[in-house]
Amino acid sequence: MTVEQQNQTLVKTVTLTIDDVEVTVPEGTLVIRAAENMGVQIPRFCDHPLLDPIGACRQCLVEVPDAGNGRPHPKPQASCTLPVAPGMVVRTQKTSAVSDKAQQGIIEFLLINHPLDCPVCDKGGECPLQNQAMTNGRGETRFMETKRTFPKPINISAQVLLDRERCVLCARCTRFSEQIAGDPFITMLERGSLQQVGIYEKEPFESYFSGNTIQICPVGALTSAAYRFRSRPFDLVSSPSICEHCASGCALRTDHRRGKVMRRLAGHDPQVNEEWNCDKGRFGFMYARVGDRLDQPLVRDEDSGQLRGASWLEAFAVAARGLAAAGGSVGVLAGGRLTAEDAYAYSRFARAVIGTNNVDFRARPMSDEEAGFLAAHVVTTQGPTYADLERANAVVLVTFEPEDESPIVFLRLRKAVRAYDTRVYSVASHSSKGLAKLGGRLLPAVPGQEAAVIAAVAADPEVALDAGGVIVVGERAAASPGALSAVSELAATTGARVAWVPRRAGERGALEAGALPALLPGGRPLERAEARVDVSAAWGVDVLPAVAGLDTSQMLGAAAAGDLRALVIGGVEVDDLPDPTLARKALDEVGFLVSLEVRASDVTRRADVVLPVATVAEKAGTFVNWEGRLREFERVLVTQAMTDVRVLAGIADELGRPLGFSTIEGARQDMTELGAWDGPRAEPAAPSAASAATSAPAPSASRQVAQSAPSHPGTPMLVSTWRTLIDDSRGADGDAALRATGRRPVAVLSATATEALGVDEGAAVTVTTATGSVVLPAEVGDIGDGLVWLPANTAGLNLRRDLDVGAGDIVWVEGGVT
Repeated sequence: MTVEQQNQTLVKTVTLTIDDVEVTVPEGTLVIRAAENMGVQIPRFCDHPLLDPIGACRQCLVEVPDAGNGRPHPKPQASCTLPVAPGMVVRTQKTSAVSDKAQQGIIEFLLINHPLDCPVCDKGGECPLQNQAMTNGRGETRFMETKRTFPKPINISAQVLLDRERCVLCARCTRFSEQIAGDPFITMLERGSLQQVGIYEKEPFESYFSGNTIQICPVGALTSAAYRFRSRPFDLVSSPSICEHCASGCALRTDHRRGKVMRRLAGHDPQVNEEWNCDKGRFGFMYARVGDRLDQPLVRDEDSGQLRGASWLEAFAVAARGLAAAGGSVGVLAGGRLTAEDAYAYSRFARAVIGTNNVDFRARPMSDEEAGFLAAHVVTTQGPTYADLERANAVVLVTFEPEDESPIVFLRLRKAVRAYDTRVYSVASHSSKGLAKLGGRLLPAVPGQEAAVIAAVAADPEVALDAGGVIVVGERAAASPGALSAVSELAATTGARVAWVPRRAGERGALEAGALPALLPGGRPLERAEARVDVSAAWGVDVLPAVAGLDTSQMLGAAAAGDLRALVIGGVEVDDLPDPTLARKALDEVGFLVSLEVRASDVTRRADVVLPVATVAEKAGTFVNWEGRLREFERVLVTQAMTDVRVLAGIADELGRPLGFSTIEGARQDMTELGAWDGPRAEPAAPSAASAATSAPAPSASRQVAQSAPSHPGTPMLVSTWRTLIDDSRGADGDAALRATGRRPVAVLSATATEALGVDEGAAVTVTTATGSVVLPAEVGDIGDGLVWLPANTAGLNLRRDLDVGAGDIVWVEGGVT
């Protein structure tokens, strides 16, 4: 007997009769689901398979002649709350006049005050009430009185608008907010005929997942500020796609009209995002329409020194001449917006066309320890999945804030806690709002000193981490000396599995594609001669450079010092880099700069050649999510925009060293043939914690000055920080309502610290360094007395750019405004 057969025998089943057909289903199945299994669709509004049953709308009433005990239910029952029973007999509207009449009556009741304005309603054309009124309702109305009306719309939040007279009180929105997202800011107010959806008087509807309430609303009661009255559903073309914002890998449905994306909805993918997505993924698609889109190649005029328009052939030629003049002294920076095929093109372009291993996709503080960890635990491996997270007995989060950095991971952990009693622990400076929603326990750690806390987890009897547990590591761990080595040791000691969750969608794919200085495609270590031979043979080049290349920070430092003669940069934002000041100096000092970009930026303004490229909606490709799952998608919008692959191929042709492919399909085939998706595991393990401390990223010179400056007023404190989901990233540009739903910036301090500073919660504190200062309201949290948490890039404040600090650096905090 197979394992699957054994599992099936362990599931208790129940046999019942629905519409004179005998059906067998698992014990505990609801009647409405059992009917679906046999192809009978019972009308419903409040029912949703991912929400707890409530029986609020009563639309799914069915007749039950036999409840399984030989006796009938005396009146129609709500099939969405009624579990099956052995011998039960159910008659739906298909075979029962009682069920049909009951359902018609509910529809008539719902339409008493519901406006019949379907032609102007955003839900018109895709409305369950509209559809079921036609299929399960009466053909005429008996209600001749005046319908109830309300002032409208009401702003539930900056993004979500409520038309109260359309609401059918199904409570889908309130149940989603409470059960799935953990944001119970929206609720049902009043009772009886006065009942309506509302928000708490002192708490706005603040949620990263508010857009899901719009999608699951079965009528037009909840609408989006971004889409309201913009289009009709039957005017739209729908295309499946994948979200480009984080490593969750959410399936989306992109609706577009006349070459423009009008809205995005969560796609149905039970293995990944189920039927949900975050607001950034749903509403963050306007960034390509904010007015600074690049629409033609630009080259810098030799006489005027200004950028001017050029043809593609001229731009390719100028780029090729500049790179050829630099010889092998070229650095290639590949950003996190890239698909795996794009990143592979950058990797092959650097090594096979330019002849250098100076290629890196990381835009954050990094170390040699990280490269070893990724090679040993992540690249080409199938690690824990969403399903594993749901069923883990314990999950330890290491420098990872799931609600901000991978929202669907957060939702699946919420589900795990509710359904399987999963215990969640977080190695962090303080308990975030997200950790509180998970009911998790804080394992307090000082930024930069997480390794000791991680090492102590194995002996913590409350955590009790074992082979049924998962360690989820965020990308920020790379900036903490010894943290990744401690994770490796913890996994080896306890048997727990390790998952690495980067912040950006393209990072796992870039890792697999070999866009790292010492790692070739498919996880092949550059230092191994046989790996270099395999790749060079596949690429048709004589030999690959054997010396490990420079990482992102090293390339920028070398360019600023004049030691690197050219840079090729694709999809990199200067303010995302570890040292924006150094980066700007590098861009100013480097001899030749080529930029492949969607929109004008600090890089394009300094570039010698600017090559516009396609957005995610304008090309096909593959993102590899944090699980290692391939998330392929096809082009949504047909435009003339070129992909990064095509542009790099054009430059390579001008250099006389062809890239080997010029299309996404060609790159994908090349990766498959090379084994970039499923190559051999890299052999080197992560360095020990002792050696890792020596390879940790060193603070920049300007940061050392900031930390040692003695003249600042106030109290010195160590910084804890991370990027919030909806911040000042360019991916959120173009939608003011989306930006408005981001959380307000605060300085999180301990109660002891606020008392010492003489400020109350909400009062202003000033945070100062040698570079600048910022004023923020104080928020009291369970953070260490010598620590302050600051948002990394929110409401105009960028810590790296404005204060020149990151996690573990020193700032001075004082009460009041200076």
